[in-house]
Amino acid sequence: MQQLTAETFDQNARAALNDPVLHGALRNLADNFVTRRQNAIASVDDWEGLREKARAIKEETLLHLDEYLSQFVENAEKAGAKIHWARDGKEACQIVIDLVKNRDARMVVKAKSMAGEEIHLNEALERSGIEPVETDLGEWIIQLAGETPSHIVVPAIHKTKEQIADIFVEKVGIEKTDNVDVLTKTTRRILRERFAEAEVGISGVNFGVAETGTILILENEGNIRLTTSLTKTHIAVMGIEKVIPKFADLDVFLKLLPRSGTGQRLTAYQSLITGVKKNAADAGPEDVHIVLMDNGRSRMLGHPVTRQSLACIRCGACLNACPVYQQVGGHAYGSVYPGPIGAVITPQLIGISKAKQLPYASSLCGACKEVCPVKIDIPELLLHLRAEITDGTAGGSANNPERKRRFAESLAFKMYGKAWSGQFSYGLGTKAARIMQKLVVRDGKIGKASGLIAKLLPPLGAWTAWRDAPAVAPRSFREQWKDGLDKQG
Repeated sequence: MQQLTAETFDQNARAALNDPVLHGALRNLADNFVTRRQNAIASVDDWEGLREKARAIKEETLLHLDEYLSQFVENAEKAGAKIHWARDGKEACQIVIDLVKNRDARMVVKAKSMAGEEIHLNEALERSGIEPVETDLGEWIIQLAGETPSHIVVPAIHKTKEQIADIFVEKVGIEKTDNVDVLTKTTRRILRERFAEAEVGISGVNFGVAETGTILILENEGNIRLTTSLTKTHIAVMGIEKVIPKFADLDVFLKLLPRSGTGQRLTAYQSLITGVKKNAADAGPEDVHIVLMDNGRSRMLGHPVTRQSLACIRCGACLNACPVYQQVGGHAYGSVYPGPIGAVITPQLIGISKAKQLPYASSLCGACKEVCPVKIDIPELLLHLRAEITDGTAGGSANNPERKRRFAESLAFKMYGKAWSGQFSYGLGTKAARIMQKLVVRDGKIGKASGLIAKLLPPLGAWTAWRDAPAVAPRSFREQWKDGLDKQG
Protein backbone atom coordinates (compact mmCIF):
# COMPACT_ATOMS: atom_id res chain seq x y z
CA MET A 1 0.00 0.00 0.00
CA GLN A 2 1.26 3.46 -0.85
CA GLN A 3 1.74 5.46 2.36
CA LEU A 4 -0.40 8.59 2.24
CA THR A 5 0.81 11.94 3.56
CA ALA A 6 -0.85 14.76 5.47
CA GLU A 7 -0.02 17.14 2.61
CA THR A 8 -2.58 15.42 0.38
CA PHE A 9 -5.45 15.05 2.85
CA ASP A 10 -8.02 16.44 0.42
CA GLN A 11 -7.20 13.85 -2.25
CA ASN A 12 -6.86 11.08 0.36
CA ALA A 13 -10.28 11.92 1.78
CA ARG A 14 -11.98 11.94 -1.63
CA ALA A 15 -10.57 8.49 -2.38
CA ALA A 16 -11.73 7.19 1.01
CA LEU A 17 -15.25 8.53 0.46
CA ASN A 18 -15.52 6.26 -2.57
CA ASP A 19 -14.39 3.11 -0.70
CA PRO A 20 -17.50 1.11 0.36
CA VAL A 21 -15.41 -1.62 2.06
CA LEU A 22 -13.76 0.99 4.29
CA HIS A 23 -17.16 2.44 5.22
CA GLY A 24 -18.42 -1.02 6.20
CA ALA A 25 -15.43 -1.56 8.49
CA LEU A 26 -15.73 1.90 10.06
CA ARG A 27 -19.40 1.36 10.83
CA ASN A 28 -18.21 -0.61 13.89
CA LEU A 29 -17.13 2.68 15.44
CA ALA A 30 -20.64 3.99 15.83
CA ASP A 31 -22.23 0.58 16.38
CA ASN A 32 -19.82 -0.71 19.03
CA PHE A 33 -17.37 1.71 20.63
CA VAL A 34 -19.69 4.67 21.10
CA THR A 35 -22.40 2.56 22.75
CA ARG A 36 -19.89 0.68 24.91
CA ARG A 37 -18.34 3.97 26.04
CA GLN A 38 -21.73 5.32 27.09
CA ASN A 39 -22.44 2.18 29.13
CA ALA A 40 -18.98 2.22 30.73
CA ILE A 41 -19.08 5.85 31.88
CA ALA A 42 -22.53 5.23 33.37
CA SER A 43 -20.79 3.01 35.96
CA VAL A 44 -18.86 6.03 37.35
CA ASP A 45 -20.65 8.12 39.97
CA ASP A 46 -19.11 11.45 39.01
CA TRP A 47 -17.77 11.21 35.46
CA GLU A 48 -17.52 14.97 34.96
CA GLY A 49 -15.71 15.36 38.26
CA LEU A 50 -13.24 12.68 37.18
CA ARG A 51 -12.61 14.52 33.91
CA GLU A 52 -12.02 17.78 35.79
CA LYS A 53 -9.55 16.06 38.10
CA ALA A 54 -7.63 14.54 35.18
CA ARG A 55 -7.41 17.88 33.42
CA ALA A 56 -6.15 19.55 36.60
CA ILE A 57 -3.44 16.92 37.02
CA LYS A 58 -2.33 17.34 33.43
CA GLU A 59 -2.29 21.14 33.64
CA GLU A 60 -0.27 21.08 36.86
CA THR A 61 2.20 18.63 35.31
CA LEU A 62 2.64 20.56 32.06
CA LEU A 63 3.15 23.87 33.89
CA HIS A 64 6.00 22.29 35.89
CA LEU A 65 7.13 19.65 33.41
CA ASP A 66 10.83 20.27 33.96
CA GLU A 67 10.49 19.60 37.69
CA TYR A 68 8.44 16.42 37.28
CA LEU A 69 10.76 15.08 34.57
CA SER A 70 13.75 15.59 36.85
CA GLN A 71 11.97 13.78 39.66
CA PHE A 72 10.98 10.94 37.33
CA VAL A 73 14.55 10.53 36.04
CA GLU A 74 16.05 10.56 39.54
CA ASN A 75 13.68 7.87 40.83
CA ALA A 76 13.84 5.70 37.69
CA GLU A 77 17.65 5.70 37.85
CA LYS A 78 17.56 4.83 41.56
CA ALA A 79 15.53 1.76 40.59
CA GLY A 80 18.14 0.72 38.02
CA ALA A 81 16.67 2.08 34.76
CA LYS A 82 18.92 3.96 32.35
CA ILE A 83 17.55 7.23 30.96
CA HIS A 84 18.29 8.55 27.48
CA TRP A 85 17.22 11.94 26.10
CA ALA A 86 16.23 12.45 22.47
CA ARG A 87 15.61 15.87 20.93
CA ASP A 88 13.85 14.44 17.88
CA GLY A 89 12.76 11.22 16.23
CA LYS A 90 16.08 10.68 14.48
CA GLU A 91 17.98 10.79 17.77
CA ALA A 92 15.44 8.50 19.44
CA CYS A 93 15.72 5.91 16.65
CA GLN A 94 19.53 5.97 16.79
CA ILE A 95 19.52 5.47 20.57
CA VAL A 96 17.27 2.42 20.19
CA ILE A 97 19.35 1.01 17.33
CA ASP A 98 22.58 1.38 19.33
CA LEU A 99 21.02 -0.34 22.35
CA VAL A 100 19.81 -3.26 20.20
CA LYS A 101 23.22 -3.62 18.57
CA ASN A 102 24.93 -3.62 21.96
CA ARG A 103 22.95 -6.80 22.63
CA ASP A 104 24.05 -8.25 19.26
CA ALA A 105 20.35 -8.72 18.50
CA ARG A 106 19.12 -9.00 14.92
CA MET A 107 15.44 -9.19 15.82
CA VAL A 108 13.27 -7.35 18.38
CA VAL A 109 9.72 -7.86 19.57
CA LYS A 110 7.65 -4.69 19.82
CA ALA A 111 4.58 -3.92 21.84
CA LYS A 112 2.14 -1.38 20.44
CA SER A 113 3.74 2.05 20.67
CA MET A 114 2.37 5.27 19.17
CA ALA A 115 5.68 6.99 19.95
CA GLY A 116 7.50 4.32 17.93
CA GLU A 117 5.09 4.82 15.03
CA GLU A 118 5.50 8.60 15.32
CA ILE A 119 9.26 8.40 14.71
CA HIS A 120 9.02 5.56 12.13
CA LEU A 121 11.10 3.30 14.35
CA ASN A 122 10.37 0.12 12.38
CA GLU A 123 11.77 1.58 9.16
CA ALA A 124 14.89 2.81 11.01
CA LEU A 125 15.45 -0.63 12.55
CA GLU A 126 15.06 -2.37 9.19
CA ARG A 127 17.55 0.00 7.55
CA SER A 128 20.03 -1.05 10.25
CA GLY A 129 19.50 -4.74 9.55
CA ILE A 130 17.26 -5.36 12.58
CA GLU A 131 13.93 -7.13 12.14
CA PRO A 132 11.09 -5.56 14.20
CA VAL A 133 8.19 -7.92 14.98
CA GLU A 134 4.96 -6.28 16.11
CA THR A 135 3.19 -8.37 18.76
CA ASP A 136 -0.12 -6.53 19.21
CA LEU A 137 -2.58 -8.44 17.01
CA GLY A 138 -3.81 -5.38 15.12
CA GLU A 139 -0.29 -4.00 14.69
CA TRP A 140 0.96 -7.40 13.47
CA ILE A 141 -1.82 -7.61 10.89
CA ILE A 142 -1.05 -4.22 9.42
CA GLN A 143 2.69 -4.95 9.55
CA LEU A 144 2.03 -8.05 7.45
CA ALA A 145 -0.08 -5.91 5.10
CA GLY A 146 2.68 -3.30 4.80
CA GLU A 147 0.44 -0.55 6.10
CA THR A 148 0.35 1.93 8.98
CA PRO A 149 -2.20 2.11 11.85
CA SER A 150 -5.47 3.85 11.05
CA HIS A 151 -6.71 4.25 14.62
CA ILE A 152 -4.93 5.10 17.88
CA VAL A 153 -6.42 2.20 19.86
CA VAL A 154 -7.61 -0.19 17.12
CA PRO A 155 -4.91 0.01 14.45
CA ALA A 156 -6.51 -2.49 12.02
CA ILE A 157 -10.11 -1.28 12.36
CA HIS A 158 -10.18 -0.46 8.64
CA LYS A 159 -9.74 -4.16 7.78
CA THR A 160 -12.65 -6.57 7.31
CA LYS A 161 -12.44 -10.18 8.46
CA GLU A 162 -12.21 -11.31 4.84
CA GLN A 163 -9.30 -8.97 4.13
CA ILE A 164 -7.43 -10.24 7.18
CA ALA A 165 -8.01 -13.82 6.06
CA ASP A 166 -6.46 -13.00 2.67
CA ILE A 167 -3.40 -11.48 4.39
CA PHE A 168 -2.90 -14.66 6.42
CA VAL A 169 -3.08 -16.79 3.26
CA GLU A 170 -0.48 -14.64 1.48
CA LYS A 171 1.91 -13.85 4.35
CA VAL A 172 1.51 -16.76 6.78
CA GLY A 173 0.72 -19.53 4.34
CA ILE A 174 -2.39 -21.04 5.93
CA GLU A 175 -5.49 -22.13 4.05
CA LYS A 176 -8.08 -19.41 3.73
CA THR A 177 -10.51 -19.20 6.62
CA ASP A 178 -12.51 -16.46 8.27
CA ASN A 179 -12.74 -18.47 11.49
CA VAL A 180 -11.52 -15.98 14.11
CA ASP A 181 -10.47 -18.78 16.48
CA VAL A 182 -8.20 -20.33 13.83
CA LEU A 183 -6.68 -16.95 12.92
CA THR A 184 -6.06 -16.09 16.58
CA LYS A 185 -4.42 -19.44 17.38
CA THR A 186 -2.19 -19.10 14.32
CA THR A 187 -1.10 -15.65 15.48
CA ARG A 188 -0.44 -16.89 19.01
CA ARG A 189 1.70 -19.82 17.76
CA ILE A 190 3.86 -17.64 15.52
CA LEU A 191 4.32 -14.78 17.99
CA ARG A 192 5.14 -17.09 20.90
CA GLU A 193 8.07 -18.42 18.87
CA ARG A 194 9.29 -14.87 18.26
CA PHE A 195 8.96 -13.98 21.97
CA ALA A 196 11.15 -17.00 22.83
CA GLU A 197 13.81 -15.96 20.29
CA ALA A 198 14.00 -12.24 21.12
CA GLU A 199 16.57 -10.72 23.46
CA VAL A 200 15.24 -7.18 23.18
CA GLY A 201 11.70 -5.91 23.67
CA ILE A 202 10.52 -2.40 22.74
CA SER A 203 7.38 -0.77 24.12
CA GLY A 204 5.72 2.60 24.50
CA VAL A 205 4.59 4.15 27.78
CA ASN A 206 1.11 5.23 28.82
CA PHE A 207 2.18 7.04 31.98
CA GLY A 208 5.45 7.69 33.85
CA VAL A 209 5.12 8.35 37.57
CA ALA A 210 7.53 11.01 38.83
CA GLU A 211 7.09 10.01 42.48
CA THR A 212 8.43 6.46 41.96
CA GLY A 213 10.11 6.39 38.53
CA THR A 214 7.55 3.78 37.45
CA ILE A 215 6.21 3.37 33.92
CA LEU A 216 2.74 2.00 33.21
CA ILE A 217 1.78 0.23 29.98
CA LEU A 218 -1.81 -0.80 29.24
CA GLU A 219 -2.96 -3.61 26.94
CA ASN A 220 -5.54 -6.35 26.44
CA GLU A 221 -3.62 -9.23 24.88
CA GLY A 222 -0.67 -10.05 27.14
CA ASN A 223 1.86 -9.22 24.46
CA ILE A 224 3.31 -6.25 26.34
CA ARG A 225 3.82 -8.34 29.46
CA LEU A 226 5.75 -10.90 27.37
CA THR A 227 7.69 -8.16 25.56
CA THR A 228 8.84 -6.56 28.81
CA SER A 229 9.46 -9.65 30.94
CA LEU A 230 10.79 -12.42 28.66
CA THR A 231 13.48 -10.37 26.97
CA LYS A 232 16.84 -9.53 28.56
CA THR A 233 16.61 -5.87 27.54
CA HIS A 234 13.52 -3.68 27.62
CA ILE A 235 13.55 -0.34 25.80
CA ALA A 236 10.62 2.02 26.47
CA VAL A 237 10.09 5.00 24.13
CA MET A 238 8.26 7.73 26.03
CA GLY A 239 7.12 11.22 25.09
CA ILE A 240 8.11 13.77 27.74
CA GLU A 241 4.44 14.68 28.29
CA LYS A 242 3.62 11.22 29.64
CA VAL A 243 4.84 12.09 33.13
CA ILE A 244 2.32 12.48 35.95
CA PRO A 245 3.23 13.55 39.52
CA LYS A 246 1.99 10.81 41.84
CA PHE A 247 1.25 7.09 41.88
CA ALA A 248 -2.21 7.87 43.24
CA ASP A 249 -2.95 9.89 40.07
CA LEU A 250 -3.03 6.62 38.14
CA ASP A 251 -6.37 5.84 39.77
CA VAL A 252 -7.91 8.74 37.83
CA PHE A 253 -6.46 7.84 34.45
CA LEU A 254 -7.04 4.09 34.80
CA LYS A 255 -10.75 4.85 35.15
CA LEU A 256 -10.85 7.34 32.29
CA LEU A 257 -8.70 5.83 29.55
CA PRO A 258 -10.25 2.38 28.96
CA ARG A 259 -13.81 3.67 29.36
CA SER A 260 -13.17 6.42 26.83
CA GLY A 261 -11.21 4.31 24.36
CA THR A 262 -12.79 0.86 24.15
CA GLY A 263 -15.69 1.08 26.57
CA GLN A 264 -13.98 -1.18 29.12
CA ARG A 265 -14.02 -0.56 32.84
CA LEU A 266 -10.37 -1.66 33.01
CA THR A 267 -7.86 -2.89 30.48
CA ALA A 268 -7.01 -6.57 30.85
CA TYR A 269 -3.29 -6.05 31.63
CA GLN A 270 -1.66 -3.17 33.47
CA SER A 271 2.13 -3.56 33.52
CA LEU A 272 3.86 -1.42 36.14
CA ILE A 273 7.64 -1.46 35.75
CA THR A 274 10.02 0.18 38.21
CA GLY A 275 13.61 -0.33 37.13
CA VAL A 276 15.25 -3.72 36.67
CA LYS A 277 14.47 -6.96 38.46
CA LYS A 278 15.83 -7.10 41.99
CA ASN A 279 16.91 -10.76 42.09
CA ALA A 280 18.49 -12.95 39.41
CA ALA A 281 15.75 -15.58 39.82
CA ASP A 282 12.96 -13.06 39.24
CA ALA A 283 11.20 -12.61 35.92
CA GLY A 284 12.03 -9.47 34.00
CA PRO A 285 14.78 -7.86 31.96
CA GLU A 286 18.38 -7.49 33.07
CA ASP A 287 18.39 -3.89 31.92
CA VAL A 288 15.68 -1.31 31.32
CA HIS A 289 16.21 1.75 29.12
CA ILE A 290 13.75 4.67 28.92
CA VAL A 291 14.13 6.99 25.93
CA LEU A 292 12.58 10.36 26.84
CA MET A 293 11.65 12.05 23.57
CA ASP A 294 10.82 15.69 22.81
CA ASN A 295 10.27 15.70 19.02
CA GLY A 296 8.34 18.98 18.90
CA ARG A 297 6.62 18.75 22.26
CA SER A 298 8.56 21.70 23.73
CA ARG A 299 7.11 23.93 21.01
CA MET A 300 3.58 22.91 22.01
CA LEU A 301 4.43 23.59 25.64
CA GLY A 302 5.29 27.22 24.94
CA HIS A 303 1.76 28.48 24.16
CA PRO A 304 -1.26 28.17 26.51
CA VAL A 305 -3.56 27.05 23.67
CA THR A 306 -1.26 24.49 22.04
CA ARG A 307 -0.05 23.27 25.45
CA GLN A 308 -3.32 21.44 26.01
CA SER A 309 -2.43 19.15 23.05
CA LEU A 310 0.05 17.49 25.43
CA ALA A 311 -2.75 16.51 27.83
CA CYS A 312 -3.91 13.83 25.36
CA ILE A 313 -3.85 10.32 26.87
CA ARG A 314 -4.22 8.57 23.47
CA CYS A 315 -7.61 6.97 24.14
CA GLY A 316 -9.05 7.53 20.65
CA ALA A 317 -12.48 8.65 21.89
CA CYS A 318 -12.41 11.76 19.67
CA LEU A 319 -11.85 9.56 16.60
CA ASN A 320 -14.85 7.40 17.41
CA ALA A 321 -17.07 10.47 17.81
CA CYS A 322 -15.82 12.43 14.80
CA PRO A 323 -18.13 12.51 11.74
CA VAL A 324 -15.17 13.24 9.46
CA TYR A 325 -13.10 10.29 10.74
CA GLN A 326 -16.12 8.00 10.48
CA GLN A 327 -16.33 8.77 6.75
CA VAL A 328 -12.68 8.79 5.68
CA GLY A 329 -10.88 6.58 8.23
CA GLY A 330 -7.37 7.10 9.59
CA HIS A 331 -5.08 6.67 6.57
CA ALA A 332 -6.50 9.77 4.88
CA TYR A 333 -4.83 11.91 7.56
CA GLY A 334 -1.41 10.66 6.43
CA SER A 335 -0.18 10.52 10.01
CA VAL A 336 0.13 8.07 12.87
CA TYR A 337 -2.23 10.39 14.77
CA PRO A 338 -5.53 10.56 12.83
CA GLY A 339 -8.88 12.11 13.66
CA PRO A 340 -9.46 15.36 15.56
CA ILE A 341 -6.48 15.02 17.90
CA GLY A 342 -4.27 14.11 14.94
CA ALA A 343 -5.49 17.19 13.09
CA VAL A 344 -4.02 19.35 15.85
CA ILE A 345 -0.98 17.28 16.91
CA THR A 346 0.39 16.38 13.49
CA PRO A 347 0.81 19.98 12.20
CA GLN A 348 2.66 20.83 15.40
CA LEU A 349 4.92 17.79 15.18
CA ILE A 350 5.90 17.86 11.51
CA GLY A 351 5.40 21.56 10.77
CA ILE A 352 2.19 23.26 9.76
CA SER A 353 3.40 23.82 6.19
CA LYS A 354 3.39 20.03 5.69
CA ALA A 355 -0.03 19.46 7.26
CA LYS A 356 -1.96 22.68 6.67
CA GLN A 357 -5.02 20.83 5.34
CA LEU A 358 -5.56 18.93 8.59
CA PRO A 359 -6.89 21.81 10.76
CA TYR A 360 -9.65 22.13 8.15
CA ALA A 361 -10.55 18.42 8.35
CA SER A 362 -13.31 19.15 10.84
CA SER A 363 -16.89 20.38 10.90
CA LEU A 364 -16.19 22.06 14.28
CA CYS A 365 -19.27 20.28 15.64
CA GLY A 366 -17.55 19.90 19.01
CA ALA A 367 -18.19 16.15 19.42
CA CYS A 368 -14.46 15.61 20.04
CA LYS A 369 -14.43 18.12 22.89
CA GLU A 370 -17.57 16.56 24.34
CA VAL A 371 -16.02 13.08 24.68
CA CYS A 372 -12.40 13.96 25.48
CA PRO A 373 -11.69 12.51 28.95
CA VAL A 374 -9.24 15.30 29.79
CA LYS A 375 -11.39 18.08 28.31
CA ILE A 376 -9.03 19.18 25.55
CA ASP A 377 -10.73 21.98 23.62
CA ILE A 378 -9.92 20.56 20.19
CA PRO A 379 -12.14 23.06 18.29
CA GLU A 380 -10.21 25.89 19.94
CA LEU A 381 -6.94 24.29 18.83
CA LEU A 382 -8.24 23.84 15.29
CA LEU A 383 -9.26 27.49 15.09
CA HIS A 384 -5.92 28.56 16.57
CA LEU A 385 -4.03 26.65 13.87
CA ARG A 386 -6.37 27.93 11.14
CA ALA A 387 -5.70 31.48 12.33
CA GLU A 388 -1.95 30.86 12.13
CA ILE A 389 -2.36 29.64 8.56
CA THR A 390 -4.58 32.57 7.57
CA ASP A 391 -2.36 35.17 9.23
CA GLY A 392 0.73 33.67 7.72
CA THR A 393 2.36 33.26 11.10
CA ALA A 394 2.70 29.58 10.35
CA GLY A 395 5.39 30.36 7.79
CA GLY A 396 5.53 30.81 4.07
CA SER A 397 6.30 33.81 1.88
CA ALA A 398 3.90 36.58 0.98
CA ASN A 399 3.77 35.22 -2.57
CA ASN A 400 2.77 31.73 -1.41
CA PRO A 401 -0.44 30.77 -3.36
CA GLU A 402 -1.99 29.23 -0.24
CA ARG A 403 -1.37 32.39 1.74
CA LYS A 404 -2.95 34.46 -1.06
CA ARG A 405 -6.00 32.19 -1.04
CA ARG A 406 -6.38 32.53 2.73
CA PHE A 407 -6.06 36.31 2.44
CA ALA A 408 -8.78 36.35 -0.24
CA GLU A 409 -11.03 34.24 2.01
CA SER A 410 -10.42 36.57 4.93
CA LEU A 411 -11.23 39.61 2.78
CA ALA A 412 -14.37 37.97 1.39
CA PHE A 413 -15.71 37.19 4.86
CA LYS A 414 -15.04 40.75 6.03
CA MET A 415 -16.97 42.12 3.03
CA TYR A 416 -19.75 39.58 3.70
CA GLY A 417 -19.96 40.69 7.33
CA LYS A 418 -20.07 44.38 6.39
CA ALA A 419 -22.79 43.85 3.75
CA TRP A 420 -24.97 41.76 6.08
CA SER A 421 -24.67 44.21 8.99
CA GLY A 422 -26.43 47.07 7.10
CA GLN A 423 -30.21 47.02 6.56
CA PHE A 424 -30.06 48.46 3.04
CA SER A 425 -27.20 46.28 1.79
CA TYR A 426 -28.75 43.19 3.43
CA GLY A 427 -32.13 43.79 1.78
CA LEU A 428 -30.53 44.47 -1.61
CA GLY A 429 -28.34 41.37 -1.34
CA THR A 430 -31.20 39.01 -0.49
CA LYS A 431 -33.33 40.37 -3.34
CA ALA A 432 -30.47 39.84 -5.79
CA ALA A 433 -29.88 36.32 -4.40
CA ARG A 434 -33.58 35.41 -4.91
CA ILE A 435 -33.32 36.36 -8.57
CA MET A 436 -29.97 34.63 -9.18
CA GLN A 437 -30.81 31.42 -7.38
CA LYS A 438 -33.61 30.59 -9.83
CA LEU A 439 -30.89 29.24 -12.10
CA VAL A 440 -29.76 26.57 -9.60
CA VAL A 441 -32.61 25.88 -7.14
CA ARG A 442 -34.19 22.40 -7.37
CA ASP A 443 -36.84 21.19 -4.89
CA GLY A 444 -36.18 24.13 -2.59
CA LYS A 445 -32.40 23.55 -2.36
CA ILE A 446 -29.35 24.70 -4.25
CA GLY A 447 -27.87 21.47 -5.56
CA LYS A 448 -24.54 21.01 -7.29
CA ALA A 449 -23.53 24.26 -8.96
CA SER A 450 -21.27 23.57 -11.90
CA GLY A 451 -20.22 25.06 -15.21
CA LEU A 452 -20.44 28.84 -15.63
CA ILE A 453 -22.17 29.41 -12.27
CA ALA A 454 -19.40 27.60 -10.38
CA LYS A 455 -16.82 29.69 -12.23
CA LEU A 456 -18.63 32.94 -11.49
CA LEU A 457 -19.24 31.99 -7.85
CA PRO A 458 -16.39 29.66 -6.79
CA PRO A 459 -17.47 29.46 -3.12
CA LEU A 460 -20.95 28.29 -4.17
CA GLY A 461 -19.43 25.68 -6.49
CA ALA A 462 -17.10 24.40 -3.75
CA TRP A 463 -19.88 24.24 -1.14
CA THR A 464 -22.37 22.38 -3.33
CA ALA A 465 -19.79 19.92 -4.69
CA TRP A 466 -20.51 17.65 -1.68
CA ARG A 467 -23.67 19.07 -0.08
CA ASP A 468 -26.80 21.06 -0.81
CA ALA A 469 -27.03 24.72 0.14
CA PRO A 470 -30.28 26.11 1.54
CA ALA A 471 -32.21 28.35 -0.85
CA VAL A 472 -33.00 31.94 0.13
CA ALA A 473 -36.60 32.12 1.37
CA PRO A 474 -39.11 33.61 -1.13
CA ARG A 475 -40.00 36.36 1.33
CA SER A 476 -37.97 37.77 4.21
CA PHE A 477 -39.05 37.68 7.86
CA ARG A 478 -39.46 41.48 7.83
CA GLU A 479 -41.83 41.26 4.82
CA GLN A 480 -43.90 38.52 6.45
CA TRP A 481 -43.99 40.44 9.75
CA LYS A 482 -45.14 43.60 7.97
CA ASP A 483 -47.90 41.66 6.16
CA GLY A 484 -49.11 40.33 9.49
CA LEU A 485 -49.33 43.83 10.97
CA ASP A 486 -51.19 45.11 7.90
CA LYS A 487 -53.78 42.32 8.18
CA GLN A 488 -54.32 43.14 11.85
CA GLY A 489 -55.09 46.71 10.75
